[in-house]
Amino acid sequence: RILFCYLLSEETREALKTPTFDVWDWEPNEMLSCLEFLFHELGLVDEFHINPITLKRWLLAVQEHYRKNPFHNFRHCFCVTQMLYGMIHLCSLQEKLTRMDLTILLVAAVCHDLDHPGFNNTYQINARTELALRYNDISPLENHHAAVACKLLAQPHTNIFASLEPDVTQKLRRGMVSLILATDMARHGEILKGFNEKTESFDFNNPEHTGILKMVLIKCCDISNEVRPMSVAQPWLDCLLEEYFMQGDREKREGLPVAPFMDREKVTKPGAQIGFIKHMLLPMFEAVMKIFPQIEPVMVQPLRDAYDYYMSEQQVSRLTT
Repeated sequence: RILFCYLLSEETREALKTPTFDVWDWEPNEMLSCLEFLFHELGLVDEFHINPITLKRWLLAVQEHYRKNPFHNFRHCFCVTQMLYGMIHLCSLQEKLTRMDLTILLVAAVCHDLDHPGFNNTYQINARTELALRYNDISPLENHHAAVACKLLAQPHTNIFASLEPDVTQKLRRGMVSLILATDMARHGEILKGFNEKTESFDFNNPEHTGILKMVLIKCCDISNEVRPMSVAQPWLDCLLEEYFMQGDREKREGLPVAPFMDREKVTKPGAQIGFIKHMLLPMFEAVMKIFPQIEPVMVQPLRDAYDYYMSEQQVSRLTT
């Protein structure tokens, strides 16, 4: 069961480095092979003496711990990790960050939504779910994703850090947990503000600076679908809205508050994306652009184009209704 040795062509290896990579083209075993390749290609397997068979087992266990949600599923995990890999190459992060940093980023991306139940933190808290009670309403989902990730790494057959000294393992684990917790969108404003305060005099030798950069990088990749070509991004939006509407329907049945963006009777695709791109995506990617101007043509401009597209779609729909 662990011999997913799908060989990647040179064309695929190069495509994996780009935001235009079509994440819909791949079967689960092929996605596993791609993820496995990233760890080898970045030199992380050699650097941290990762047993290649353990890496395969860990990736398979990760896949099995993603549920079959419309959006928060294993393909989303692959999507986020592939975009991160693209940013590592685009921004030459191998020359600016340590292998430790790259490992923390990659492992966090792979694990960032483990065992996501398909209902967000607001639902967990309002419905007083077991997760909300366990984590005292503080980022219940992200705390759960991190806990599941740590549990997998604590099991001998899936512990990719088994060869390392305890202090190194602890540093990797703490770094991973910190990044997974940073993906809670409730912390978006706080994290972006902290990053913006450092962009003018950013110092790659300052751990505080690189720490918040890593948070912003994983956040960018987590919500980066609109960076991708429209043919790739649109199906993701359909999946996200399907998951949102399932939550909205359940909240109505249970007499819980329903967010306007989760109410199938109120949402339009342009309406859903215009504010999100303008207020969340563009400010964050433009902040990253101050340190890495090379992302503008391949990541920031597609966001601006997507914004213009949804604005024109909204105008058309208003004229026809």
